[in-house]
Amino acid sequence: MRVLVVEDDGNLRLAVTTELAGKGLQVDQAADIAGADAYLRAGAYDCVVFDRMLPDGDAVTYVHARRQRGWALPVLFLTALDSLAQRVVGFEHGGDDYLVKPFAMAEMTARVLALARRSGANRPSVLRHADLELDSARREVRRGGVMLTLTSKEFAVLEYLLTRPEQAVGRSELIEHCWDSSTDPMSNVVDVTVRRLRGKLRTPELIHTVRGRGYRLGGSGALGGSGA
Repeated sequence: MRVLVVEDDGNLRLAVTTELAGKGLQVDQAADIAGADAYLRAGAYDCVVFDRMLPDGDAVTYVHARRQRGWALPVLFLTALDSLAQRVVGFEHGGDDYLVKPFAMAEMTARVLALARRSGANRPSVLRHADLELDSARREVRRGGVMLTLTSKEFAVLEYLLTRPEQAVGRSELIEHCWDSSTDPMSNVVDVTVRRLRGKLRTPELIHTVRGRGYRLGGSGALGGSGA
């Protein structure tokens, strides 16, 4: 799941980002509406966490304008505006949830996860290819019925490849969907993660290198069988 956090208070933005990333989410962050708009135009997200009063305006106005154009991405407003009237305004102008500052990080995380799951409700929670099975809800991966222990990044890369079986997926695309915006696109993080993932998946190999393009999930051999 990928989340955008929009908050002008640097300390709070860092705290929220760190909390969500610790739950395995890919998190990007912006300090104002202009920055948020740039991220939302460039990438796909499962949820946006908006502070309401930002340096360049009230996020409610921005969200309302996008809702009128058919934008359906779930939005959680974080705000010190705690009156009933202000909460009603937030919901009437396109907010899906509303959390008043100060708030408990555990509650914020639970609300974000609920909204992100709603965003991905049309995606199957269990993905399969050959004898490989990934359960997104349980965060479990099995091959040949054997449970595998993956890091959060290994899980994210495998999950993304499973949504695009037999398709070549570029390194930059994997960075965009499985890491955050601070990751250097020229780094070797994708190659290192895929190498470790291959080792855990064992043979026959399911993740293949497509020269000059990236990686492809393919193959149908059962675990322990003869590779192609």
